[in-house]
Amino acid sequence: MTDLEHYLQTYFDFDHTELVKVSSFFKPEVLKKGDYYLRTGKFCNKLSFIKSGLLRVFVDLEDREVTQWICTQGYFVTDLSSLVFANPARWNIQALTDTAVYTIEKQDYDRLGDYVPKWPVTEKLFIAHCFTTLEDRVFSFLSMTAEQRYNLLFDSHRDIFTQVPLQYIASMLGMTPETISRIRRKQLN
Repeated sequence: MTDLEHYLQTYFDFDHTELVKVSSFFKPEVLKKGDYYLRTGKFCNKLSFIKSGLLRVFVDLEDREVTQWICTQGYFVTDLSSLVFANPARWNIQALTDTAVYTIEKQDYDRLGDYVPKWPVTEKLFIAHCFTTLEDRVFSFLSMTAEQRYNLLFDSHRDIFTQVPLQYIASMLGMTPETISRIRRKQLN
């Protein structure tokens, strides 16, 4: 069983035949460090599962870049609004490291219901999972201190703290690099 099949099986309720069929639509792809998966304003016509590596989701504003998320191994990546509603992408998605992904193109994604009868329910659960992840993020920004947000991210994604520049992590957490440095100093004392 491939990494993708294993993840699909644990995340979705596919029988073996459906699992093999769905995974056959995903094609391996490699992004070199610095390559763009997607650029703001373009249309996203794919969904990918990250086998290895890191991708940064961010936007360029007039006075700064804002990192929305760092995507890690074992997660899906796309601009969901662009993929589902054909809106121009709001986000840039760029490889922070050499990154291996399995990618399904939109036309194949849209046909999954032809091969998996329960796909509409499965897709609904997938989208609901994406939405609740976003809700959790909004909740943390509204209800937690900077230190609490830092600790939550550190506890759940410790590996990115050794692989990702501090300014990207700070931006993702809605704080400055200096604030993260103060939090780290406080925790060391």
